[in-house]
Amino acid sequence: MLASLGTQFLASVADNALLFAALALVRKDHYPAWSGPLLQSFFVGTYILLAPFVGGLADRFPKGRVMVYSNLLKFVGAVGMCVDLNPFVCYALVGSGAAAYSPAKYGILAEITTHDDLIKANGLIEGSTVAGILIGAIAGGALTDWSLEGALGAIACCYAAATASALVVPHARQAAATSKFSLFDTVTGFLSLNKNLFKRPDARLALTGTGLFWGAGAALRFLVIAWVPVALHITNNRLPAFLTAMVAAGIVIGAALAARFVNLRVVHRSLVAGIFIGVGVCLLPLVHTVTMAYALMAFVGACSGFFLIPLDALLQRQGENDAGTGSVIAVQNFFENLSMLVMVSGYTAVSYARLPVDDIAVAFGLLLALSMGALTFMRPTLRERAST
Repeated sequence: MLASLGTQFLASVADNALLFAALALVRKDHYPAWSGPLLQSFFVGTYILLAPFVGGLADRFPKGRVMVYSNLLKFVGAVGMCVDLNPFVCYALVGSGAAAYSPAKYGILAEITTHDDLIKANGLIEGSTVAGILIGAIAGGALTDWSLEGALGAIACCYAAATASALVVPHARQAAATSKFSLFDTVTGFLSLNKNLFKRPDARLALTGTGLFWGAGAALRFLVIAWVPVALHITNNRLPAFLTAMVAAGIVIGAALAARFVNLRVVHRSLVAGIFIGVGVCLLPLVHTVTMAYALMAFVGACSGFFLIPLDALLQRQGENDAGTGSVIAVQNFFENLSMLVMVSGYTAVSYARLPVDDIAVAFGLLLALSMGALTFMRPTLRERAST
């Protein structure tokens, strides 16, 4: 568990610092303003394309070794940016490593914890993620303001450290026996797993909820980057990074509350927090000071942590009981990143149309609150769970 937490922390630091450095690199190379969200689309597009394959990879091979090679792939992508290769291609390479890494990092939790401790284990892994977001976002913004080349070099070193840390992750269980690879069988098996999961009320709830959350989070990050200079009249890289870090700090609080008050039998308690995420985004136009911005981002983060952690644990348990945790997490990643691609593409479109950022914030917040409200209303009942 300690080795997994260390690997996740280092990878999270590098992932979050890299976004701010990559956006600065795009601006330095004089790409148009709307190409920033497009850069993110290259990242999440790899998740979608590789989703049918990475889950089986995590279930077939030792998850610790999958974590090693996926972080090594991220390192190669970061080095590519350091030597001034195409930033979109390099960021897609980092996304490929992230796509392979995610099923392994979450899948191993079900192997090294008991049923009752799974939400706590998710809280720990999300805590290490959040700590990485805090440090990575702050360091990424500050280092990029100081030296873009220095920031990219530090990020590459961080990926190298994550790769080394993953070498310590043990073989928790015997990997599944390998068989001859078949593209057709892999894709049809992935589609069949999608269909089977959506027939189950708990799995459907978790997939829909986490997909909405991560899609909204990806768009919100770019919204905040555009909102800061308009509302607060600050144009550096540091403040958007600090606000991202404040969301991460809020997630720590929300995750701790979820671990205390929510278990797999009462997951529905976490759903109302999703509505308040949308409410928080709607309040952005009313914020005109840095202090208020920090407070609002902390509130959004706390609601996010309370909403997300129980749904992640619910889906991991579904995988452990049936198809394999890695395969189920790959399905989750597919829907999360499809949602991210749709929402970031929508944000790119409205940015290209130059709509006022405050109008975008209110419309986005309302859409999120209504979507989360519908999800809460349609949550599975205990009778539905018992029947499945």
